[in-house]
Amino acid sequence: EGAVMRYGGRGQPVLRSVSFTIQGGTKLGVVGRTGAGKSSLAAALFRLVELDQGFIRIDGVDIASIGLLDLRRAMAIVPQDAQLFAGTLRSFLDPFDERSDDEVWGCLRQVRLDTMVSAQPQQLRMVLTDNGDNLSAGQRQLVCLARVLLRRAKVIVMDEATASMDPDTDALVQTAIRSQFKHSTMLIVAHRIDTVMMCDNVMVMDAGRVVEFGPPHTLSEKSGGMFRRLSHEMETGGSLDDIVVANE
Repeated sequence: EGAVMRYGGRGQPVLRSVSFTIQGGTKLGVVGRTGAGKSSLAAALFRLVELDQGFIRIDGVDIASIGLLDLRRAMAIVPQDAQLFAGTLRSFLDPFDERSDDEVWGCLRQVRLDTMVSAQPQQLRMVLTDNGDNLSAGQRQLVCLARVLLRRAKVIVMDEATASMDPDTDALVQTAIRSQFKHSTMLIVAHRIDTVMMCDNVMVMDAGRVVEFGPPHTLSEKSGGMFRRLSHEMETGGSLDDIVVANE
């Protein structure tokens, strides 16, 4: 509520009096051009940068009052360009060795990676090269989704990956979001209209401000609204980022 944030405590705010509320277990699609404040919002949630003003509450608790370790263990992020560290698949999924092999396999099954992993000679001990270069872009994001499932995080921030992902893998990601995370609170930085339309609410950001907020179908019918323009433009292809720029 009333969140204001600057990088380094100087310059123009990158978040300007941002206020919104989402119910637990719902999906919020966040859209806007580069520089609109989407990444800054994620930085604020994980307290990578502290707010100058305002506050963020999760389950009624101000996150500024929570220890950083506890806060970040309760949340998870799935980046667009998923970075995997070198080592075994199991050590990446469960770095503190807190889950059983059966639990790990269960999460892999939920994101449809179990067949691929079981076909590897070392299975859960298969070696991931630096940045996961021996996996496709889609497989890397599915591995990150499996890691999030294993952690049982309360809040998940996901930067939708669309570039260089084949349609079949992309469909698996979309299915995982809808089915395996149906009880999780998710903020999805969305780049395509079909992803946005499956969310409970959409937040359109511009220059660090929230300019529209509401159910996607309601916003798509709002006369003169930015999201409605984006919806129509998306029918001709391109990304939401490109379209917001085109309408500036």
